[in-house]
Amino acid sequence: MAKDRRLVIFGDSAFAEVAFEYFQHDSPYEVVAFAVSREYRKRDTLFDRPVIDFEEVAARFPPDRCEMFVALVYNQLNRVRRRFYDEARALGYRLASYVSPRAFVWRNVRMGDNCFVFEDNVIQPFVELGSNLILWSGNHIGHHSRLASHSFFASHVVISGFVEVGEACFFGVNAAVANNLTIGADCLVGAGALVTRSLPAGSLVKGRACTPEEETTWKRFGVPPP
Repeated sequence: MAKDRRLVIFGDSAFAEVAFEYFQHDSPYEVVAFAVSREYRKRDTLFDRPVIDFEEVAARFPPDRCEMFVALVYNQLNRVRRRFYDEARALGYRLASYVSPRAFVWRNVRMGDNCFVFEDNVIQPFVELGSNLILWSGNHIGHHSRLASHSFFASHVVISGFVEVGEACFFGVNAAVANNLTIGADCLVGAGALVTRSLPAGSLVKGRACTPEEETTWKRFGVPPP
């Protein structure tokens, strides 16, 4: 694949390392640097690329020559990622997106910038995705649904058809939302939660946590413990 675009990744966390792998080895982008806020920068290089102060990024890797991807997760209900998304745009950067070729994205899906769509996502017809969205692997986004900007979807989330999701939400692993519902902004839907009615903004929904039975598997199946 030809490398005809240059990319700076904001961040040097585990997600930044993952983003580097996908952009560098599965996209037309050449990752040229990482940028971190000066007060949090702890190293000078990562994957043989410089790690520089974000405060100096525009001078060293100007926006007329490079694009940027903000590789942050859901800290403070996505507020930190949103802040640096806004700051990068204010500096004049074009925000890059990555969509895995192993994801199913129908032809008329609309998507904003700074989105990361991992492998095995299914995004059905007439879906509208905002900007600054992270869809980890294996999610299902049903037809005619609309996801506003700045949210994070962990793996194997199901958003059924005709669902409206507000800004800056978080959906944990295996969360599911029934069709024709509205999820307000700033909602947190925990791992394994099943949402069957609309949620007002700021809702916190916990999945049902399981606890081990008093009877052990050794007793149930009549086998000795190791």
